Order: sequence, then structure tokens, then C-alpha cells
Amino acid sequence: MESYLAELNDAQRAPVLQKDGAMIVIAGAGSGKTRVLTYRIAYLMSKGVDPFNILALTFTNKAAREMKKRIASIVGNSEAKNLWMGTFHSIFAKMLRFEADKLGYPSNFTIYDTQDSQRLISAIIKEMALDKDVYKYKQVYSRISSYKNSLITVKAYFANPELMEADAMSKKPRLGEIYKNYVDRCFKAGAMDFDDLLLKTNELLNRFPDVLHKYQNRFRYILVDEYQDTNHSQYLIVKALSDKFQNICVVGDDAQSIYAFRGANINNILNFQKDYENVQMYRLEQNYRSTRNIVNAANSIIEKNKTKLDKVVWTANDDGTKIVVNRLLNDGEEGRFVASSIFENKMQNQLNNGDFAILYRTNAQSRAMEDALRKREIPYRIYGGLSFYQRKEIKDVLSYLRLLVNPNDEEALKRVINYPARGIGQTTIDKLTILANQYGRSIFEVIENIDQLNIKINSGTRNKLSNFVNMIKSFTILNENADAFTVADTVARKTGLIQELKKDGTPEGVARIENIEELMNGIKDFVEGQKELADATGSLTEFLEDVALATDMDKDTGDDDRVALMTIHLAKGLEFPFVYIVGMEEDLFPSAMSMNTRSELEEERRLFYVALTRAEKQAYLTYTQSRYRWGKLIDAEPSRFIEEIESQFLDYMVPQDDYKYKPLIDTDIFGEVDKSSLRQTKPRSGSPPPAHKPSEEQLRKLRKLRPATSVPTNISHTDGIKLEEGNEVEHIRFGKGVVLKIDGVGQDKKAEIDFQNGGIKKLLLRFAKLKLLS
Repeated sequence: MESYLAELNDAQRAPVLQKDGAMIVIAGAGSGKTRVLTYRIAYLMSKGVDPFNILALTFTNKAAREMKKRIASIVGNSEAKNLWMGTFHSIFAKMLRFEADKLGYPSNFTIYDTQDSQRLISAIIKEMALDKDVYKYKQVYSRISSYKNSLITVKAYFANPELMEADAMSKKPRLGEIYKNYVDRCFKAGAMDFDDLLLKTNELLNRFPDVLHKYQNRFRYILVDEYQDTNHSQYLIVKALSDKFQNICVVGDDAQSIYAFRGANINNILNFQKDYENVQMYRLEQNYRSTRNIVNAANSIIEKNKTKLDKVVWTANDDGTKIVVNRLLNDGEEGRFVASSIFENKMQNQLNNGDFAILYRTNAQSRAMEDALRKREIPYRIYGGLSFYQRKEIKDVLSYLRLLVNPNDEEALKRVINYPARGIGQTTIDKLTILANQYGRSIFEVIENIDQLNIKINSGTRNKLSNFVNMIKSFTILNENADAFTVADTVARKTGLIQELKKDGTPEGVARIENIEELMNGIKDFVEGQKELADATGSLTEFLEDVALATDMDKDTGDDDRVALMTIHLAKGLEFPFVYIVGMEEDLFPSAMSMNTRSELEEERRLFYVALTRAEKQAYLTYTQSRYRWGKLIDAEPSRFIEEIESQFLDYMVPQDDYKYKPLIDTDIFGEVDKSSLRQTKPRSGSPPPAHKPSEEQLRKLRKLRPATSVPTNISHTDGIKLEEGNEVEHIRFGKGVVLKIDGVGQDKKAEIDFQNGGIKKLLLRFAKLKLLS
């Protein structure tokens, strides 16, 4: 037996050793599916399968790189280089570059990112004189994207009265026209957007049988990771490529299908056995990642779903600690609890910041977490924020580079034609755009032939336009023989971009220059890295494609030791020793927008399953009693998902919520109430105490010895009670703390208190609502 096969358990080894035929591997969370895929590819190569005949599709470039690295360590680097392995979009972009001429595109076509696409749609809406409040460009972009992923082309759209009627009913009767204009403009600019990379691959394989035959023979063995996340378009491509030999291995977990909002179809994995003959099914059910408590809690959640494949995930790991559930007053309290808990866990267990992740349902929830972490001086990183490549100065450099590779790229041209300023105003650009649309040519082609066209532009502006075109052409000539770094470095200097930024002496201006320097470093690294690849040249086209197809989780985070903050969707595929899932409230998680049908609710439940199974050792669930939504404070109630976890796996830091009648009239009409009596809640029997007491060591340091008789036992407001240094107190916002110092007299009397959740605070005693604990 090959030595690497000995590293697998029996369930993992079985799919690795099946050489031919169709197979599906149902892989539970943390069960080692990446290892199975990796070793299966290595095994195929050891059995004489040429790596050129293997296609492996993943959902992130990072996953592909890690798999390739593992394979190289087994079969050798030179052979691993020959594998076609990468994301759906990167593999099909590569295929389209070889075959672009058949579809009327240049091989150096530009790939528009979301921002480029939305800018173009916004421009089209403006040119068509449509109401931008009705035709919101982001909504229009999203609609067009869903059409493309469902293979609804412009032709198919206008042949479907129901679709047109649906858009008319939503007061967007001209959406089809926008779609047509958008497609035409992309084609004229020699550009494809992300969705085109799938749509055009489907067109290529269906319209040109010789191309399909070529790639079917090339990719005799196909492996697909995260198959439950494939959309209809991806499914059809995989089906077409694998149809001839049917040597296809898909790996996935229906319980982790969480991308329906972007077109993923769970039926692809549920119906796999109907699509191929003699399908072998394998199950990976042993979880190596998490404790038994976490695994069993996650099982108790996902079993509530009716649409699922049968499997029983188990683990041989220790029981571990129970999942902690905590109720907080509001999101500020929630943030402070999470920050304090991270701080305490770090100190007690000698952990790194990178051992912790905070997961939330919506990006907006990060603010309270960031505030609390900053106050505790805990470094963190937000995933899913503004990408490095989306920053203005970086987009400016990239637009110049895109333009010299593809002069017809109108979005790139519009961005840089007058940056740095060279006296070409918006009026001129508008005239050029109209003329380009009239002639069916790109703006660059119009400028090239401006002397032959009847256009009202003065001679000074004509010269400036000609100088711009000549500069771009000179870069294009340089690009023919130089690598990406040499070209980019020349562009950054000769366009005047660097000089322009140097005029801004502010810290922001300096940071922008540093960002461009970092971009140059990245291009240099890319060029050096491409030298190791069999079919790569380190060209500018390759670099621009790599940037355009980078996913958020592909960013190299280096050795920075930071707490990770991200939405649950972004956390898929990652793992952390300690995970905090915040905002566990009805209408937030599950989302109010995802509870209209059973299928939507089941997807939300799968999302919670994914969140919980990211944790290796400890998971925390937090929710608040009230939360601001759109500027209004609303009452919140605990998420149904907390109730769905079997109680033996949970440890409540506060009593479980009992039924509480909500009055129908405003209770303020009855006058003031002594609220101290309302704060004496008793924990349910069997529940742990409401909160952790300060350690004896902390108390010894902070307390001053005093006669036992002087220790007050009553619990009331600060008014009328005698506070002493060393007293334990409780505050409605900051929680429990110890009095360090008392200053001042009368109305100005202040107490310095070290709170567990809020750090050291100075409070004016006449305003502070404190409860005296000891």
C-alpha cells in the first residue's frame, strides 16, 4: 500500500481506491473530504492516469493551491503542475481564452468584476433616461446575473412572456432592453463578466460539438469539490464534460448547502444518482475537527430538516465543554461580552488571537464587535470588507493595465482617460460615447480615427486624445516582450499616477502610494511564481485574470495574529478552536427575509449548522434583549435554533427565558416603580449561576480588609447605601465589578470601578444605578 493511503481511515480509503465510474462522497463537517480528493488524484496518477487528463474543480483558489501543494509532495512538483485544477471560473476562463475566437471574442478579453458591471449598467440606465430610483443599478445587475446563471440569454428572455410580464409587474418593463444593451456593450468592449464565464462555456460546449469532444477526451477524470454549491449553469458544464467517460467524483455535504441566494441548487447533489449509471455512494461520517458536544449539538439541529441525505456524523474526540448560551441587554453589551471572553480565554489558556472567530448573519453586526475589540486592544481582521483590489488607487493602475491589454475595454478607458487630469472633460467623453454607440465601435477606436469623424471637439482636446491613445499604444508595444512587473512599473511612473499621489502629503495620500507599492510587490511575486508553472508566462494577461478571479478568502493573510470577523457564508470551509456566533435572534438568524417557505428556513438552519461546525473546542451563542434596527430600538427574542439544540449540550450563562406577557398598554402611565425588585431574578433549578464571580485572586488584590459586620447584605440602588473600596457591585450596562477607589464629596462623589465587561470606569454615584453585592 502506498504510504499516504495508510493515513486514511477505511471510509476515506474506499472512494480513493475506486479508479473508474461515477461516485458521490457525502462528507460530513470536519470529516477530511479535502484529504480524500487530494489522495484520490494522487492515486489516479500513481495508476498511470496522465495529469493532463484530470480536471479538479473547487470553489476557492486557496483550496486548489493547498490541494496542488499536497499532491506535489506525493507525486512530485513537475507532474502536479500539469493538473487542470482551480475554481470553476478560473478553469473555464482558461478554456475560453483558447476558444474565444469561436464566440467572436479576443483571446485577451477583459473580465469585468462586480463593480465594473454595475458601473456599466448604471451608465446604460442614465443613457436610456430611465428613473434611477425605479431601475436601481444593483438590483438590475442582480437580476441579470440570475438570468445568466439560469441560462436565460437575451434571446431566451424575449421569448418568455412570463419573464417580461414579471418585470413589468415590478415596474421595470424595460429591463430586457437594459439586459440587451449590457450584453452588447460587454461584447463590443471585448469583456465578459463573472456570469459570462459559465454562460459562454455552456454556449461553447453546446454550439460547437468538436470543442465538446476535444474537452471530453481531455478530461477523462473529473473531480468536483463542494458539489452542493453548484448552480444550474455549473451543473450543465460538468454534466456535458463528464458524459462520455462518466469517471466523475463529486464530494459535498447537503447539510452545508447555503448559497441558494446566488443560484446554488441543492438538487444537484440530492439527484446525483439519477444523472449517472451505477453510481457508488460513500459516506464520510467521522468528524475529526470538533468535540463530541459540538458534533452532537449540530446533529440535533440538522435532523430538523426534511430535505436531506441520510448520514450520522460522529466523533471519537473528547466530550469537551458544553456550548455556552448568553443573553445580553443590547448589541453593545454583546460586543463587550465577546471581547472580554476572548481576552479571558487567551489569558487562561495561552491562546493566539487567530484561535478565535466571531461569526454573524449580516455584515452590519460587525460594528459593535469591532468597537469592543478595539477597546480591549485585541487585533482583528474583517473578511468580506473592501478588497485590496477594489481600492481606488489600485483600480486606477489596473484600469491602465487592462486598457493596454484590451483597448476596447470601455470601463477601464472611462476611468483613466482623464486621471491624472489631462484636460479631457466629461462632455468630451459623453460625445465620444454617443459616437461609439452610433458606429458600433469602441471609444478607443473612435479616438484613433477622430480626424476622419464629424465630431465637435476643438483641436486642443483632439491633441490630448491623440496623446492618450499614443501613450496606451506605446505600453501595448512594451507588453509584447516584457513581463507583467516591468509593464506595470512603467505604467505607474509614465502615466503620472505616482506623481499625482505624491502631491497629497496627507497620511491617506502616503497610504495610497504604499498600496501601489504593495501592488507592484504582488505583481513581482506573481511573475516569479508563474515561472514554476508548466503553461504560464508571467504575462500581464495572466496577472489580470488572477486578480479578477480572486475570491475574498484567497487573500494571503500572512502570519498576522488577529481575531477573524466574518459572515457565516464566508466562514464555510474554515475552522477555529473558539467560535462566537452572535445575534442569535428571530428575524436576524433565521433572517426575516428567509422564512417565507420551508426551503428557505431549511437553508437558514443549514447555515447555522455550518456556523456551529466551524468550532473545534468551544462554541458560544449570544443574543440580545433589544437591538437597533434602522435607528429604532426593538425587542428581540431568542432564535428558534437555540431551542432546537438538545438541552444536554447547552450551558446557559443566564436562565432560559420563561414565558412573559407583553402588556398592551404603556406601563409608564402607572407612575414610577422601584425597579430594584425587578432585578432579583432567580435561576431555574439546574441552571448555572447567572454570571461568573471575580476570582479570589482578583478580590484579594482589590479588596481592603474590613470587619465582617460592616459588609452590607442588602441589594438596592446606590442612593442611600454606603459604598466602600473593595465592594462588589453590579451595573445594568457594565455587569459585575469591584470598587477600586472613591473620590469627592456630596453631589460630586465618584467611584472608580473595575467591571468584568467594561474595564475600569469612573461613575458619578448620584447617577449610577448600582446594586451592592458584598
